[in-house]
Amino acid sequence: MNYIENIYICLAAPLLVGILCARNKGRHMLLFVWGGLSVCLLSSYISTFLTAFLQIDYITATITVVPIVEEIMKLLPILFYLLVFEPKGEDVPACIFMIACGFATLENVCYLVLNGSDRFFDLLIRGFGTGAMHVICGVIMVVGIMTLWENRWLRAAGIFGLLSAVITYHGIYNMLVLQPGSIAIVGYLIPLFSALLYKILFHPYKS
Repeated sequence: MNYIENIYICLAAPLLVGILCARNKGRHMLLFVWGGLSVCLLSSYISTFLTAFLQIDYITATITVVPIVEEIMKLLPILFYLLVFEPKGEDVPACIFMIACGFATLENVCYLVLNGSDRFFDLLIRGFGTGAMHVICGVIMVVGIMTLWENRWLRAAGIFGLLSAVITYHGIYNMLVLQPGSIAIVGYLIPLFSALLYKILFHPYKS
């Protein structure tokens, strides 16, 4: 059994100590990473509950339920930060990226604990692929929010559209990596190529 709350405590404890000791932007970055870990934990609980409640199998849940829950949960702290603290535009990308990295970190460690650490190549591909997927979903939110946030009329519709896009991207990724052999490798590589494309096309948004 994967005791995700125990893993969460081990990862979150040093971050919380760092948050107490750090200052200014360093503290903010650690807070966002901790927020990513926390929403990953909550997403696991919610996804497990919905899977049991809807009486669906693991594969169906991974393709349908999990992307919806995880992307909504990652969006909530971002919206809270934007609405309550009203940050400067250049501070928004770092917030979203740190939440995505924290989320991917807990997810990868849980996968490692559940499946063992003896397959180096598989874990290397999985680690970079999953991390890049969550970051790319964050990238989509960054580019969209930076473009639409100042227009109040487009804000709600735009966020819904962005959320739909990242859920679809996440669902396709999960569907591919569940397949055996080369199909799974293609699935893991898609986010890496997406990250490279973002670096080339949208470098002005980097923090």
